[in-house]
Amino acid sequence: MRILAFAASNSSVSINRQLVEYAAGLARDSEIETLDIHDYEMPIYRHDREEEKGIPQKAYDFLARIGAADALIISFAEHNGAYTTAFKNLFDWCSRVGREVWQGKPMVLLATSPGGRGAQGVLDFAVEATPRFGGKVIGYLSVPSFGENFDSGAGKLWDKALDAELRRLVQALRSG
Repeated sequence: MRILAFAASNSSVSINRQLVEYAAGLARDSEIETLDIHDYEMPIYRHDREEEKGIPQKAYDFLARIGAADALIISFAEHNGAYTTAFKNLFDWCSRVGREVWQGKPMVLLATSPGGRGAQGVLDFAVEATPRFGGKVIGYLSVPSFGENFDSGAGKLWDKALDAELRRLVQALRSG
């Protein structure tokens, strides 16, 4: 199974990147590809810009990476209760190619933050919105208080209940 994993954040010190890399590593015997959405940075979407210059090649490239995968693991950073601007812009450009951005792929959706809600707001939004854009949500997990529940040095979850749930979700993703 080919799994594409990424954090919906362009921060160079993203805690969501740490979480998604850990989750992807749990998919033993799978081919894992991780990407950095920073590599797909494009001008801010604007209808006039699309009319004038078309859709940037990077949107097609990102969609091709999704298309080549069998499943996705995404961890969403939360900015003011919503997607990060970097991810939202990438998503907006990709949705101009076609509404089925997620191309029918099974997905595990994650989110974390330093706070006690664990980016639950953006995760709730993503879980609701994903099926409208061709994604099949297998499961989702919020990791609250990242610094208290994740060992960044070891790159793994400390909290046994959260770790068990994440392992269950990754196994469910691999099982189809």
